[in-house]
Amino acid sequence: MDPLTAVLKAAQRAAHWHTGQRRKGAAQEPYINHLIEVARLVAEATGGDDPNLVVAALLHDAVEDQPVSRAAIAQEFGEDVAALVVEVTDDKTLPKQQRKRLQVEHAPALSPRAAILKLADKTSNLTALAVSPPADWNASRRLEYVQWGRDVVAGLKVENPWLAERFADAADAAERAARG
Repeated sequence: MDPLTAVLKAAQRAAHWHTGQRRKGAAQEPYINHLIEVARLVAEATGGDDPNLVVAALLHDAVEDQPVSRAAIAQEFGEDVAALVVEVTDDKTLPKQQRKRLQVEHAPALSPRAAILKLADKTSNLTALAVSPPADWNASRRLEYVQWGRDVVAGLKVENPWLAERFADAADAAERAARG
């Protein structure tokens, strides 16, 4: 399958798999907006030279949040995409605090491509937190989330100044918004 078709097919599958899912922010945006933003950040960070990574960005939460298996992703999009998705997938059977701790601990071990995907994901999450935080998150919880995001990213082995700058800007904006 040619790269453009693969990206569009992944976008369609992601929209289908995440139908009805909303972001946690007060605006309750459709979740597909997040997936598209992460894919765009990955595409820009790589100069569009890694279509499989863009596909993985569109699908990065499918196994974690939806009843989609690694095998289903591999069958439709190949082993490379499936491996990238699984590499950034949390084990939802674990308690939330343990999952958060494991993200920090596992960040240094991520492959360079998965690290770019993780960095784009954290950038998108902090961008959203700055403009539309969950209604039930007080300033302290928002600041804690920003620090956790920074802790995860600090462990990533990413040589991408452009994306690192986007993350820093998003983290700073989320911190400023939380502090009022």
